[in-house]
Amino acid sequence: MSEILDLVGIFVFALSGALMGVRKRLDVVGMAVIAEMTALGGGVVRDLILNVRPTAFQSSGYVLVPVLATAIVFFWHPHVARVMPAILVLDAAGLGLFCAVGTEKALDYGLSPLHAALLGVTTAIGGGMLRDVLAGEIPTLLYDRQLYAVPAMLGSAAMAALYTHDLHGWHATLAAAVLAFGLRIAAMRYNWRAPLARGVKSTE
Repeated sequence: MSEILDLVGIFVFALSGALMGVRKRLDVVGMAVIAEMTALGGGVVRDLILNVRPTAFQSSGYVLVPVLATAIVFFWHPHVARVMPAILVLDAAGLGLFCAVGTEKALDYGLSPLHAALLGVTTAIGGGMLRDVLAGEIPTLLYDRQLYAVPAMLGSAAMAALYTHDLHGWHATLAAAVLAFGLRIAAMRYNWRAPLARGVKSTE
């Protein structure tokens, strides 16, 4: 079940990467590369830091799912763009899932709650950062004007707190994931923004 959820999250992240490739007028190879990086980058970085073989290299599905997402966007990107609101909801679910699972895995490998939470955030937004860098955009983490990184931070912190109180398993993971998901959805619904430095006016 956890692998299925992982693949769903990877598929949604890959769609966003491939769509970025379309907006940047990349060819199909560029679209596939940016989709793979978006979908797998955070998890690969997490596993390398934990000094374990990346999960993405243990199953062909982790590599093939982004290829499928790229093919869908390549042929039907206008239709995919039209259902972007639904994709953003799934993206928020993937964000919540990945930050919780990433934090829990880091804790299982002996990291402190603080470092595990940081690694959980890396799992959730690392691929998006790679996507933005490859596309020449300001990474979301550095310009969190749509509260994308903040929900991941709070979800990871919640997962670490639950874990330190001996609350493990799917129920704790689900609770942390739902928290991050809910905050991300609320930010999109109510147009919440992270504050700029004092005296700096927003251009939005």
